[in-house]
Amino acid sequence: MDFSLDETQRAVAGLAASVLRGDPDNSRTVAALTAEPGYDETLWKAMAQAGLLALGLPEDLGGDGFGPIEIGVVLTEVGRQTLPLPALATLALGVLPIVRFGTTEQRRAVLPEVADGRLLTAALRDATGAPVHSTADSEGLTLTGSRVGVPYAAHAHRVLVPTDAGTALVDPQLDGVTLRRTPTSTGAAEYSMHLDHVRVANADVLTAGPAELDRYAVCGAAAVADGVIAAALQLTADHLRTREQFGRPLATFQAVAQQVADIYVIARTVHLAAASAAWRLGSALDADEDLAVAAYWLAAELPKALQVCHHLHGGLGVDITYPLHRYYSQAKDLARFVGGAAHRLDALGAR
Repeated sequence: MDFSLDETQRAVAGLAASVLRGDPDNSRTVAALTAEPGYDETLWKAMAQAGLLALGLPEDLGGDGFGPIEIGVVLTEVGRQTLPLPALATLALGVLPIVRFGTTEQRRAVLPEVADGRLLTAALRDATGAPVHSTADSEGLTLTGSRVGVPYAAHAHRVLVPTDAGTALVDPQLDGVTLRRTPTSTGAAEYSMHLDHVRVANADVLTAGPAELDRYAVCGAAAVADGVIAAALQLTADHLRTREQFGRPLATFQAVAQQVADIYVIARTVHLAAASAAWRLGSALDADEDLAVAAYWLAAELPKALQVCHHLHGGLGVDITYPLHRYYSQAKDLARFVGGAAHRLDALGAR
């Protein structure tokens, strides 16, 4: 298969790269993470103004009607810069599932303001793996249960909560919703979410279940991981070309070259797995095997590759003014987001 980007997709990638300018001295990232709302609002608005947040919206709602491949291109550029942005939460956890499973009325009620910067997210994980319990009546659902690791929940317009009776679009400001900020490796905003008899109308329930939401979540996370490892590899290679020991660039030492080659193999595998999963998902084909492979490589190999990048940088790698630690932190958060290596290996083996 040839997963090269077409002309339109290359244009999307170029636009995203031009908007998501780097943060070489780490100042913008630190400022965004240490203040409310926990993400770079200025850059998020710039993405909205450039039309990047409307790519996945249907054309009748002012969007471009693109799918997982084009959204993945944007998320890869977000990963390449590792800036604090709710792009994975809004685009992969929110927009794509609502476009795919939402009714016309649900799309019109939730999606248009995303183009202007409104956030969406999803509550996919629980410590026990149990779904949120729902009690149905003629008017809607009553939800009770807990979720963990919900990105940007306090700032989202709606949180997609999978239940045993479909996926509820929950307003985090509703009575009965309790949010508690929890730590992350990157410092990005993430919350535990407790629902205590929260009422959701029938009009706010999608026909998707946990498995459907998980597909889009893994697809988006793999795209971000693709950008993270590609940028970390480039950063490491540039360092090794210019850093000298014993009068020679570090890149010329055989042991160093072998370690960089291993990282390159991992980077290309993550890229292929992410691209294949996005293509199959966007083509309405069975993507579960590709997603399982992508999730495992992300959880098992991405953090290890970043560890090698740190090793090859020496002490410079842990300098907070140098960007490598951001890539490592992002890799750890992504691995946790998909459930960890053991969980994903079990899921892959079960197939």
